[in-house]
Amino acid sequence: MKILGIGNAIVDVICKVDEKFIIQNKLTKSTMKLVDEIEFKKLLSTLKIEETVSGGSVANSIVGLSQLGNTVGFIGKVSDDDLGNKYEEGLKKENVRFFYSKKKESTPTGTCLILITPDSERTMVTFLGTAGKINEKDIDTYAVKKSKILFLEGYLWDEGEPKKAFEKAINNSNKVAMSLSDLFCVERHKPHFLELVKNKLDITFSNEQEIMSLIDVKNFADVINFAKKVKKLIVITRGEKGAIAIYKDEIVECSAKKNLNIKDLTGAGDLFASGFLHGYINGKTIKESLDKGTEMSSNIIQIIGARMN
Repeated sequence: MKILGIGNAIVDVICKVDEKFIIQNKLTKSTMKLVDEIEFKKLLSTLKIEETVSGGSVANSIVGLSQLGNTVGFIGKVSDDDLGNKYEEGLKKENVRFFYSKKKESTPTGTCLILITPDSERTMVTFLGTAGKINEKDIDTYAVKKSKILFLEGYLWDEGEPKKAFEKAINNSNKVAMSLSDLFCVERHKPHFLELVKNKLDITFSNEQEIMSLIDVKNFADVINFAKKVKKLIVITRGEKGAIAIYKDEIVECSAKKNLNIKDLTGAGDLFASGFLHGYINGKTIKESLDKGTEMSSNIIQIIGARMN
């Protein structure tokens, strides 16, 4: 198996809303907010659902890698309930091996409301459910050892059981890639993420805002200096400025695609990671991998949702 992802197994519920909805519900546009089940159900009751998809950041990336013809697998905690069954079916349909035996949990399968405003920005409200309770027993060591790259998401990292699951996976892996996921995650776990980037990860995916927050700098030149010092592959998306990869003393850039018919930014970072990892695992250069990542993210933002059809 080429790549095994471990992430939050979350069912995405996609809804279109206006700006007023975001303001009235005290949400911060284009960020992710964690809520409990009661608040989640209250919000959902006022919305019209466009579609539901087996989501989660790394799961989206893994599906993208499968669609590019790679053998891939995924580990994520779901409950044996309606959404959990839908989740597993959704992955199997995409030729992703699901290395997880679900059982009836006390907490339901996790769900994420993806609220799309008219400007195509997406604001997420997540009830983690049982996804956030992943523990070391849920990690299939054999699957980890058999994969060339382990791909993790910052969303999953948390003190206690998830941290132990993370560590077990990393300790059994051949190579580790991780996405910093969200500014909210970086701010919440800064010292831990910094330790991971410096000492545990072979590849870090981040956007400009996240990496600058992680190392507390205001100038992007400082990010480049940091990346050169840690001597790990750090891949950064920069919106309209394109993407950049830094590895040791090598700096490779790729410009953003122009004149796109942007409909929804959901999954842009997830599919960028798919494209980059596809290139990387198949022996392409860093430039070719960046180009593939950019192509994949450009395609996904021109459709609704985080999956290519």
